[in-house]
Amino acid sequence: MNFDFTDEQNALRDSLAKWAAGQYDFDKRREALRGETAWKKNWANFAELGLLAAPLPEEFGGLGGGPIDVAVVMEEFGKALVVEPYVSTVVIAAGALAAAGSAAQKEEHLNAIAAGERVIAFAQAEPKSRWSLSDVATSAKKDGPGYVLNGHKAVVIGAPQADFLLVTARTAGGQRESKGVSLFLVPKAANGVSTRDYPTMDGSRASEVYFENVSLGAEALVGGADLALPTLERVVDEANAAYAHETVGCMRMMTSLTQEYSKTRKQFGRAIAEFQVLQHRLVDMFMATEESVSMALLATIKLSENAEERAKAVSAAKVSIGRAARFVGQAAVQTHGGMGVTDEMRVGHYFKRVTMLDSTFGNVDHHLKRYVALTREAA
Repeated sequence: MNFDFTDEQNALRDSLAKWAAGQYDFDKRREALRGETAWKKNWANFAELGLLAAPLPEEFGGLGGGPIDVAVVMEEFGKALVVEPYVSTVVIAAGALAAAGSAAQKEEHLNAIAAGERVIAFAQAEPKSRWSLSDVATSAKKDGPGYVLNGHKAVVIGAPQADFLLVTARTAGGQRESKGVSLFLVPKAANGVSTRDYPTMDGSRASEVYFENVSLGAEALVGGADLALPTLERVVDEANAAYAHETVGCMRMMTSLTQEYSKTRKQFGRAIAEFQVLQHRLVDMFMATEESVSMALLATIKLSENAEERAKAVSAAKVSIGRAARFVGQAAVQTHGGMGVTDEMRVGHYFKRVTMLDSTFGNVDHHLKRYVALTREAA
């Protein structure tokens, strides 16, 4: 099997790396995080570079790419510590619309996403749902041809920037039943929608989102009523594969920064890179990163398989990469000493980011249990 990237994918990587070096270096990123509108310029740049259109269907303004194109983008995003809501909009929302949306929804929203004119946040998590996609208390009750939405969604990444919210709501069954979950595309400016915005520890922005008697037309429903769980599982697996590549990008940078630091930091008149114990640590960091590259790529390739194979590959990647990222992050910070966790040092920001990514859509323990359960079912 040929694992080489295409010329187009390499060109995409190069153009994104050049943009990040010039427009999204560490100092400019820190400055941008202090404001609430700097992301708009970056989002427009993403559209110009073709990042938003890369994985979308050609008939809706996209470039007809796929998960490998997303993988290329996400690794570079990891290196640059990009915090804009790319995954929620391009991977999750656009993925759900492409898989289950109506022709009218695709025409309206996918074209707008590709052009950089629309941001959509994924409002799925609830205060007591943990990482279960079927544990949904937010309700959407039938009201004539439409629905009335009520509930609370927690830690909705990208909601402060979003125009629309892709909301999971229960239209039938009990709170934890698999059947009865539906997807709705809700304008954030709709009557009855309120948000409380806040920054997260890795520099992203999120919101607590509240729905109080929000009236929705039938056109807000994405896919069939009560049957959204398979679509949700698919797009969340795709998101986890994308985040795996972002984590790899962060790990590459933590390893590189630690190597550079160890060559300049001196103890007892010698660079600490000359000490054998630290040489071994750097090798272990490099090996953990390269193993994670393989696991992330395997998960991405398996996205086209059946639901069981896809889920097993993604969970295996989450477990392996989650453990590796924690080791690399801890080793990087320990080598830098106390200043490794200061705001001025990049390495601490990468460690915060991989820590957040580990707990997004299930941490190591959650995905280890999921993998074991899937393996037993297949036996």
